Amino acid sequence: MDKTSYENLTRGLIRENPTFVMLLGMCPTLGVTTSASNGVGMGLATLFVLILSNIAISAVKRIIPDMVRIPCYIVIIASFVTVVDLLMAAYLPALHARLGIFIPLIVVNCIILGRAEAFASKNNIYQSVLDAVGMGLGFTLGLTSLGIVREILGAGSIFGWSFLGENADPVLLFIMPPGAFMALAGLIMLVNKLRRAKQ
Repeated sequence: MDKTSYENLTRGLIRENPTFVMLLGMCPTLGVTTSASNGVGMGLATLFVLILSNIAISAVKRIIPDMVRIPCYIVIIASFVTVVDLLMAAYLPALHARLGIFIPLIVVNCIILGRAEAFASKNNIYQSVLDAVGMGLGFTLGLTSLGIVREILGAGSIFGWSFLGENADPVLLFIMPPGAFMALAGLIMLVNKLRRAKQ
């Protein structure tokens, strides 16, 4: 793998992480991360849509007129989101019910549309896939990390496994909306400190 490919693959993990650095996709980030499993599910659904939409947009970029490129991108993205929504409803109904409206909202997630406009429409399919995998894994990592923190502090469990016992007194604030902002702020500070230490 050459240097450009490596940078495209790893850019979204830490350096330009969509959740902690670019602050994209905040609605699902704050809305569904009450548990680690919700974070993983939403992250993987977004990753799937991101990879397929980047492939499709990179493949058809030359035949889409400039004046209608954004509506065309939205139609492509919406098609893949519909596939994800139906597959999750069929095979993961419990997770589908927990994620609710946030699955269809992947269509307007600024990570997906942003990567389509900024990267897939200007690069070949291979580089677009690498970018999608990196950004998608970075988003999944961000949602899962936030879900883990909120679930540990707010419910005394991780991935549904309780480790504090019956006499535990978790801080319920962290599974409520204000707790999402507090946990996200703490993780953003931590990631920024790590990024500065590496420079």
